[in-house]
Amino acid sequence: MRVLSNPYRTGFWLSRFDTLYMIPRISWFSSIDYQIWALFRDHDLIMSRKVLAANLDYDADYTGKRLRKLRDAGFLEQREDSLYQLSDLGRELLADNLSKEEIEALNPDSDDTDD
Repeated sequence: MRVLSNPYRTGFWLSRFDTLYMIPRISWFSSIDYQIWALFRDHDLIMSRKVLAANLDYDADYTGKRLRKLRDAGFLEQREDSLYQLSDLGRELLADNLSKEEIEALNPDSDDTDD
């Protein structure tokens, strides 16, 4: 799967064979996040940060940081053995069942508390 930049800058297209899938541009997503989604879309596997980093050609520490952020948002699950897998919410994202606003609201760094 290739990740193609969207010329309209509204998101990234995930290319699989002749089909394009859209994941909207999310303010708190990094470019590696779209590559992580592409990998999980093609391979619904359980993977370590090192395996993901090697397949994406990124540093393992940075990959781990992004995986933890996606985990904290609820898109990934981290097992007791530190391996990552898609959560039900992550599958919803890949199925295009979440709006951009819903995804933005899941930012784990957001401090939107009304307490």
